[in-house]
Amino acid sequence: MRLNQTKNLGRLLRPSQIAFVGGSDAEVAINEAIRRGFSGSIWPVNPSRDHMAGYKCFKSVLDLPFGPDAVFLAIPAKKVLKTINELREVSAGGIVCYTAGFREIGETGFLIEKELVKDLGDMVMVGPNCYGVINYLEEYALWPFAHGGFCPGYGAAIITQSGMLSSDITMSQRSLPLTHMISLGNQASLKSADFIKYLSTSRPVRAFGLHIESIEDIQDFEMAALKALKANKPIVVLKTGTSQIGANLTKSHTGSFAGSNEIYNALFERLGIITVSTPSELIETLKFICISGIPRGKKCAAFTCSGGGATLVADFGEKLGLEFPGFSSFDSGIVSKLLPSIATVSNPLDYTTPIWGKKEFTKPLFANVLEKLEVDCTLIVQDYPLKGLDDTKVHYLTDGKAFSEAASEKRIPGAIVSTISENIDEQTRNTFLSKGIAPLQGLADSLQAISKAGSWDLNRKKILGRNNLPLFPSAPLKNLSYVDEWEAKTLISEEGVCIPKGVKSAVENIMESANKIGFPLAVKLLSKDLLHKTELGAVHLNIRNELELRRSVMKIRYNLERYQDKYDVNSFLLEEMVPKPICELIVGIRRDPHFGLVLTLGSGGVFADLINDYQLLLLPAQRKEIFQKIMLLKVGKIIAGYRGLIGSNSNMVVDCIDKLVMFVSKKGSRIAELEINPLYVFEEKVIAIDTLLAREQS
Repeated sequence: MRLNQTKNLGRLLRPSQIAFVGGSDAEVAINEAIRRGFSGSIWPVNPSRDHMAGYKCFKSVLDLPFGPDAVFLAIPAKKVLKTINELREVSAGGIVCYTAGFREIGETGFLIEKELVKDLGDMVMVGPNCYGVINYLEEYALWPFAHGGFCPGYGAAIITQSGMLSSDITMSQRSLPLTHMISLGNQASLKSADFIKYLSTSRPVRAFGLHIESIEDIQDFEMAALKALKANKPIVVLKTGTSQIGANLTKSHTGSFAGSNEIYNALFERLGIITVSTPSELIETLKFICISGIPRGKKCAAFTCSGGGATLVADFGEKLGLEFPGFSSFDSGIVSKLLPSIATVSNPLDYTTPIWGKKEFTKPLFANVLEKLEVDCTLIVQDYPLKGLDDTKVHYLTDGKAFSEAASEKRIPGAIVSTISENIDEQTRNTFLSKGIAPLQGLADSLQAISKAGSWDLNRKKILGRNNLPLFPSAPLKNLSYVDEWEAKTLISEEGVCIPKGVKSAVENIMESANKIGFPLAVKLLSKDLLHKTELGAVHLNIRNELELRRSVMKIRYNLERYQDKYDVNSFLLEEMVPKPICELIVGIRRDPHFGLVLTLGSGGVFADLINDYQLLLLPAQRKEIFQKIMLLKVGKIIAGYRGLIGSNSNMVVDCIDKLVMFVSKKGSRIAELEINPLYVFEEKVIAIDTLLAREQS
């Protein structure tokens, strides 16, 4: 954003005057602004009304005393452009355009929306086709419906592409502290990255919650996410939508692997962004981060007053990567003295009912356990009784408060966790929220929240500790075509990548060419349009003599006879037969029009289709990151030397992949996609057995 636009975004978020332009929808928004607590000037604009919500109407935007800081626009789409120009003329600041009927209706609306953005000038706009903005810190709302939500002076800034989801979150009965709720709509002007960059400097904003369907400007989003990371403000993302963004080439294995969702996940991992699967997980994760704080890791101490509860925590937590450290023999003896004789010293710890609700016993127990285990986070499982059945509630609260005091004294992020999401009432939630202990709802979501928050700080340190080169810029390519395998292999061999000994041959010279290679050999039909030769019988292996070679060539030509108009059947590639490797990899690098260069690593050969085992990285990437991704593959264990098997030199494998990345990414390269499948991995060498390459034709 330009400087004046940044200033106008500040005016929009903290206005002194708001103009409400429209009829009944604008009137609802006025009442919501008043209900939220806005105390500035309210200027309704409607040529047909004298008053709106008790305020005198202006007939036109041009009649306003001066340009308002903020505007709520709820008028027919055909009148929006004229009003935008009038607002620019009076120097308005920011606009919430509730009006729909733009890009969401098709090409005509898209063109009008482009004109709208052009006419904004230095003004900024949320929308069109959005709900708007709620600033809980400033007690201000530009919102067209009744809404909920609260702010204890800090919380999460929620930014969504769904108006209904944003409204649902404000109505949630989960005590999530909020600083802002922003419904983006079409994002014609302001985008999530703009709000992240602006609010990253706001002290009360402790985290960002994002719901996104797509990101238009990946590079701008990357800058915003890194700014939030440096400011120690986690971003938690709920990504929806399964569209195949920018799948230029899907004929290759790696093209089909790297769909939009997979690449988004690679982007989020690169930027240290927490991903969640459901709205409830989004809320619980943000709640834990904002109220309890960010754990330094995933070592956890857990308390229950039930053996079954302790087992549930252990079972769920272990799957999520939470660590439950055990006690030393010495410490176990100390803790056992604080427990009833029927209790067993463990973590998670069932402290049993004989001391339930007795602070004089539970407080020393909780404090001692947290001191002995030296954990990063802690939780206690408590499901509170229904109203009318709450004679025992005091005992739950007593233990909960004792736990809260112990966690606070040790400065360990802590949570009260209900097994069932609704089993913790608002009064109880508020009790623990005031103590800096997150009341988390639903065991599965809660443990996910704690685990992912624990990973975030570890990932943040790694990301900020490396040389964060920006993503390669996206560059959509045109007139793409594949080269034949011989040309592809020649190109990568010039970069130092090892290929099998081979020769390109016309059919009439096939025997002479074979003598240059020697038997046994492999024969492949060469055609730039024939990408998957095996499926059409265009590859024969382990040919031992001239007779077998003649038969193979005849068989290949016969197999392709019906495709003569499509494929050249007169050119062949003869290659030495390479011995069986330790394992096979698939390596793919493709140029995505949104994300730039994407590296795919997977188990190669027949396993590429069979077990769907792959990892993605957005480029550039460090060698260490490439190595880590290889080791995450099932085949990575074989490279490392699984169960005494001979392994491979992993640095050599990374060297090869690094050369391929440099080849595709070097300045002036017009390569759209490169795939090696398989890449044979031996103890001291790697060989590219089959190569596919597509590039832009000049």
